[in-house]
Amino acid sequence: MVTMGTRPGARSRPLLLLLLALPLVRGLGTRGQGGDPRPARVYRTPEPVYTEQYFEQVLDHFNFESYGNKTFLQRYLTAATFWKKGVGPIFFYTGNEGDIWEFAQNSGFILELAEQQNALVIFAEHRYYGTSLPFGKQSMQRESIGLLTVEQALADYAVLITELKKQYGARDCPVIAFGGSYGGMLSAYMRMKYPNIVAGALAASAPLLSVSGIGDPNQFFQAVTADFQSSSPACVKAVSKAFQEINDLYLSGAYDRISSEMSTCKRVSCKEDVYQLFEFARNAFTMMAMMDYPYKTDFMGHFPANPVKVGCEQILAHQDHMKGLAALIGVFYNSTGMAPCYDIYKQYRKCSDPTGCGIGPDAEAWDYQACTEINLTFSSNNVTDMFPEIPFTEAMRQQYCFNKWLVHPQRDWLQTMFWGSDLKAASNIIFSNGDLDPWAGGGIKSNLSSSLIAITIKGGAHHLDLRGSNPADPPSVTDARNLEARIIHKWVKSARIERAWEMSAGISP
Repeated sequence: MVTMGTRPGARSRPLLLLLLALPLVRGLGTRGQGGDPRPARVYRTPEPVYTEQYFEQVLDHFNFESYGNKTFLQRYLTAATFWKKGVGPIFFYTGNEGDIWEFAQNSGFILELAEQQNALVIFAEHRYYGTSLPFGKQSMQRESIGLLTVEQALADYAVLITELKKQYGARDCPVIAFGGSYGGMLSAYMRMKYPNIVAGALAASAPLLSVSGIGDPNQFFQAVTADFQSSSPACVKAVSKAFQEINDLYLSGAYDRISSEMSTCKRVSCKEDVYQLFEFARNAFTMMAMMDYPYKTDFMGHFPANPVKVGCEQILAHQDHMKGLAALIGVFYNSTGMAPCYDIYKQYRKCSDPTGCGIGPDAEAWDYQACTEINLTFSSNNVTDMFPEIPFTEAMRQQYCFNKWLVHPQRDWLQTMFWGSDLKAASNIIFSNGDLDPWAGGGIKSNLSSSLIAITIKGGAHHLDLRGSNPADPPSVTDARNLEARIIHKWVKSARIERAWEMSAGISP
């Protein structure tokens, strides 16, 4: 929905929608044999009440003619329970490709740190995701989606921070940006592009290099394979055999057997169906590797503790490799165990991101971003990984994106706009990566300077350090969070000293 307003929209519109504080331990009932409930303990950080609000945001920050002073409503969440008003820092989460509640409910470390450092917490939703839709239900149409860019999103955050600091009487409060995955990229970019607004950034599992087109396009699926290899070498062999058997049956025209043993809802009947099945299955491995936490989680799906290990146990429990593969991917696609079959076209959508866009409107938005600025030309090759050979080259990306969106991807734009691998001019950014995360190979894995710090978390999956403390956490993530807390405290202290000096020198309003 586009509304008319002044540039920028400086008022927020609070809703009467609050998230009640969650208890430390929440029991989720699962059904055991005989129908007896078996409580499954899911640990969560005690969360203060989040308040959901909307900010009247500028529609187009960079063109004064196309939309004039038009605005849209951007959603954000706040938690001021721990804040020392006017003094404590502001911890600002740069929302990524999804509903902001999902990230707020799975980033408990930020709240734990806010309690330690008396911070105000803000989670801002990314334009075109969740309910922050500039053109309402028409936002994903070709004629409406052009304002979905990294640059517009960063400008949204810069304007929002500036206006909320005025609203909260927090002019002198240092801001630290936080984010995970694409959100981690955005937090780093905020520090790089708006160092006058953001004093530092924690960029967790942020693949700044690989999405800029830097590195080996085969690295991602090689890393997914390595996760399963480290769990069980026999598992990887069984997976490779299963895919080979499917391919052999396809070449012999045995579609009925493929359909039966892989439990597809509709009969696999052509090469297109077979490769859809291959990508559908490969996506399950990707998700299990990313979400390989040592405890149950409902983030990005419904996962058991250690899903990679559970998946390997599934395939190795079957004599028939194909049936074992069907059981393995069910850890992701059939977490309840109640689905009678796999709808391979409905449950997995081919898009410009070979690691998966998901489904629904948010998936459409991400598909567009991967067709414009975000470079995800990743391939599996059946040599360095366990998957069928499925290339996704720049030429294939160009063709797909023009057919779908009538756009030509800017392959090297992120290297130009956000510096590529030459980040030495930046400062005050933590780059954290877990060694189990397949995205880690595309991120910053060594210190670039005294204030550009890389942290590797042994036994850590996708931005594990942003999640709340859990009894099952490996010691490495506890150590990482403690180090991050010390560094951030130092940044906040330095920013306060610098601000005091500016005011005493009369060079700051």
